[in-house]
Amino acid sequence: MMKIGVRLSQVGLTAIVTWFILDRVGVDIAALGDVDLAVWRPNLLLLAVSCLVLLLGYLFSAGLWGRIVRDLGGPTLPVWTSIRLFMVANLGRYVPGKIWQIAGLAYLAKGQGVSGGVATGAAVLGQGIAILAASLIGVGTLFGPNEAWPRFGWMGLVAGVTVAVVIIATVTVPSLCRRAIRVWCRVTRTAPPERPAAGSNVGLRWLALYVVNWGIYAAAFWLLYLSLGEWKTFMEIGPAFAAAYVAGYLAVFAPAGAGIREGFLVVLLQPTMSGEAALMVALAARVWTTVVEFVPAALFAVMHTRSSSSEQTAT
Repeated sequence: MMKIGVRLSQVGLTAIVTWFILDRVGVDIAALGDVDLAVWRPNLLLLAVSCLVLLLGYLFSAGLWGRIVRDLGGPTLPVWTSIRLFMVANLGRYVPGKIWQIAGLAYLAKGQGVSGGVATGAAVLGQGIAILAASLIGVGTLFGPNEAWPRFGWMGLVAGVTVAVVIIATVTVPSLCRRAIRVWCRVTRTAPPERPAAGSNVGLRWLALYVVNWGIYAAAFWLLYLSLGEWKTFMEIGPAFAAAYVAGYLAVFAPAGAGIREGFLVVLLQPTMSGEAALMVALAARVWTTVVEFVPAALFAVMHTRSSSSEQTAT
């Protein structure tokens, strides 16, 4: 009963915060019923390309996990193996609770000779670096052609620059990098990696690769937006996706950032479109990311199950 109460309180708090965000920016949710869906009929070619680019981002993220495993002293996993394990473990995101994705990855990696500590450490560190990289991409919302920074004032601009400087310094200075890893492991309640590998080159390399990763995600979102028949530049649209993801992640009470991510995406897109149009784009993005992640992961899970069954039969 207690767990049910916690879940209900999380959903309730998420709904309240989301409503507050949308209300503050003047979005009339009731007006969505009057939206002409024919206008939002996507260009199928552009939609397909956006899905492929988003999938490339997921696969790139999986490869980065394998790279961090090696940097932490684990074995060198084939790229296909890293992708298969990472994508299957990602199904844990759709199970209530935040530990199943990491626990599943540790369990699957064990069968490939990766110790639980290294597999978990790579997943947790990758998650942390990805948030830092998304923050750097998201700062672009302050400097894009839509000039969103005046809405946040000079303090917002200074805060954005400060965030970028702190992130780069944290991964570049070895002592700061090691300290950040310890703090992040404490926050996520996981054991520190057996081999920190926290030199300036390693930390900067991880950050650079994840910035590329989030650049791919932002480009995919921009293509999704273009498929809906509108035209805005990448800098007006792409960085908002990364910034909204960070906001949703930091809202720890919201399952998978649902609602909060969409609310902030509406806020960041409003300088370029109406609130109702921004909400439609945000809702489309939620469905889009879920389908493109879930379908390939489910296929990988079926392949993994069949492969495991064949190995057991052979032995």
